[in-house]
Amino acid sequence: MTAINDALPTNEREARIAWSLLTEPGDVIAHRYRNHFDTTLESVLSVIEPNLQGWPWVSAPRADGLVDAVLDAEDLEYRVGMARWLPRHGAAEFAAVLAQLTVHNIQTVIPGDDNWPGERFESRLGETVPVILYVRGDAELLNQQRNIVGLTGARAATGYGEHVAMELAAGLVDRGYVLTAGAAYGIDGMVHRTVLASRGKTIAVLAGGVDRSYPSGHEALLERIADDGAVVSEMPPGTSPTRWRFMSRNRIIVALADALVVVEAGFRSGSLNSASHASAMGVPLGAVPGPITSPASAGCHRLIRESGAACITSVGEIVELTA
Repeated sequence: MTAINDALPTNEREARIAWSLLTEPGDVIAHRYRNHFDTTLESVLSVIEPNLQGWPWVSAPRADGLVDAVLDAEDLEYRVGMARWLPRHGAAEFAAVLAQLTVHNIQTVIPGDDNWPGERFESRLGETVPVILYVRGDAELLNQQRNIVGLTGARAATGYGEHVAMELAAGLVDRGYVLTAGAAYGIDGMVHRTVLASRGKTIAVLAGGVDRSYPSGHEALLERIADDGAVVSEMPPGTSPTRWRFMSRNRIIVALADALVVVEAGFRSGSLNSASHASAMGVPLGAVPGPITSPASAGCHRLIRESGAACITSVGEIVELTA
């Protein structure tokens, strides 16, 4: 049996790990709840301790009044949140995450750490800012002293789209930029591979745990990124990606970047979700035009026409976008 001291958070870092198990990405209610407390540790224990039926070695919960004080302030909102969080807490899961950090050499980055992305990252994300980031590889790449560009696009990329992604990625590496994308098939994969081949640095942001290679066909690629760049997620190790987590993951790619460029996208491409995050956060947005006969570029044309995206035809124009 896991000892209680090993299975309950005892400091701020462990408290943030626990919160990442309790909540889904971008949980605004959880963010507001945490802000009612002086420390993150205090906030997570206020959820766990009075509801310890999931922690079988504790015979009676320790009531310290914290939950009641908070729930009195925002009763319905937080009670709805509690209903979501409580089914997800458990000693085994928490202990397993702590173990996986060591097994997979996973770093945790939290506010106040040197490698936390910083105030710009937090202000862009607002109440959806991650409580923690899990990193395999070089966590220093998250530091906002770096120049970072997000390059993304369709999974069903054409030869044209992959060629443009390769040219832009190689050119940006030559100018000292770190590139971030989501490790998906198509444009994202081409961006990551090109950066590695060019001996640059790249950040892959995942929708699941950093110990899980997704898509599975990019397992070798993600291992290379972990060796020479950074694989990042707000989800704890062992977590599987879901559609919602993919959509939410995109906001982190955008918040890290000085600019986002959509290389190729169909009219309903998921990369348009990243573009909408950029518009909402005020992150400079660019899109690469394609043949007017190509459905694979219809989304890029839409961004240029309707969303004010800069028309990107060269590396220099991306550099201008980041200025």
